[in-house]
Amino acid sequence: MEITYILSQIDSISMRIIEAAKSNVLLFYGEMGVGKTTLITSLAKHLGVTDNVSSPTFSIVNEYKTESNKTIYHFDAYRIEQEEEILDIGFEEYIDQGDWIFIEWPEKIRSFIPNNSQKIHISMNEIGERLIKLM
Repeated sequence: MEITYILSQIDSISMRIIEAAKSNVLLFYGEMGVGKTTLITSLAKHLGVTDNVSSPTFSIVNEYKTESNKTIYHFDAYRIEQEEEILDIGFEEYIDQGDWIFIEWPEKIRSFIPNNSQKIHISMNEIGERLIKLM
């Protein structure tokens, strides 16, 4: 699935992604500043998160509770230097719980990503439109 959108359409795009996702583990690929965290914020909102969603760049993982008391885990592997570092925070236990998991910069921890994860590639064109490819 490919979707082109502008930021004002992000909430409707988020619903389409949730409906189309083939896995509870969503991997977000894209350049710095392309809108990965913005999209994750919208996805979390549509899944019932009422707290502020922010990038866990320094903490590596943020945990959000939904209104129905489910949990969403948001990882940012940008600062990971050796992929084994992700194991220090118990990454394998997070993955095995069956909750929604959003991972920015998954290429940094490639060996630990489940094979059935949903890949989401985000890019931006010269006029500010985003292109999302679900793979």
